Amino acid sequence: MATQDGSLVTMQTDAKPKEEEEDAALGETTEKGNSESASHAGNSATQDASGISNGDENDEDEGEMVDLKIIWNKIKYDLRIPLDSTGAKLKEKIHSLTGLPPAMQKVMYKGLVPEDKTLRDMKVTSGAKIMVVGSTINDVLAVSTPKEVMQQEVKAEENKKEPLCRQKQHRKVLDKGKPEDVMPAIKGTKERLPTVPLSGMYNKSGGKVRLTFKLEQDQLWIGTKERTEKVPMGSIKNVLSEPIEEHEDYHMMAFQLGPTEASQYWVYWVPTQFVDAIKDTVLGKWQYF
Repeated sequence: MATQDGSLVTMQTDAKPKEEEEDAALGETTEKGNSESASHAGNSATQDASGISNGDENDEDEGEMVDLKIIWNKIKYDLRIPLDSTGAKLKEKIHSLTGLPPAMQKVMYKGLVPEDKTLRDMKVTSGAKIMVVGSTINDVLAVSTPKEVMQQEVKAEENKKEPLCRQKQHRKVLDKGKPEDVMPAIKGTKERLPTVPLSGMYNKSGGKVRLTFKLEQDQLWIGTKERTEKVPMGSIKNVLSEPIEEHEDYHMMAFQLGPTEASQYWVYWVPTQFVDAIKDTVLGKWQYF
């Protein structure tokens, strides 16, 4: 019995370490499994984080993409957007990048970007620079209200006067006739600004003048034979225009550079198809917000 008891004791003693080894092995397997699960979760989180972009997550499913450089307030932003996005959609993306509300944006790419056309329609290519001009709502309200009132007063005053082209100060320039090298006019159409300066026109003194719209600097360059005046578009208070009698496919146009009519810079024989584009580019639709 003693031997059997001792043997029994010995068998129980030998079995205990074996059970401990199995438990230890099971613990290692469990810890390894937990570690692998945690590692997999970490990798998934890393992959999710690395997938963050500056557009909507489903943009990639909307067809061909284009990479743009958005420039606002001297700051550059990278934007990846579907090529078939409209100008309105582009403004929404710019809003998400800059915080500038769409209604406050003047977006330019070879002229003012129309909201109803797509980037493909505008022949926008990857790497293109999109210029954005705009201010906060408080700034715009502070400057737009006086401008709006001024425009209404000027319009009311114009209605009381005879046509501008009949006034003596303009008649002496118009009587010279249409310049031979003026750009062709297309009546009944509206076009975006051309990529080249508008040239061949006359100024108030009868000298040749050209208009260059530097959208990158938000400036209008008024060039004559003697000099080129670089005018910030934001400083132009108003833009007036009127068709020239018997030549309605051309306009006479004034840029008000100061607070009174005495500061108006007159340009004659502006092709009619560019009149609206000039006003929109210089004044910007957002100023009436």
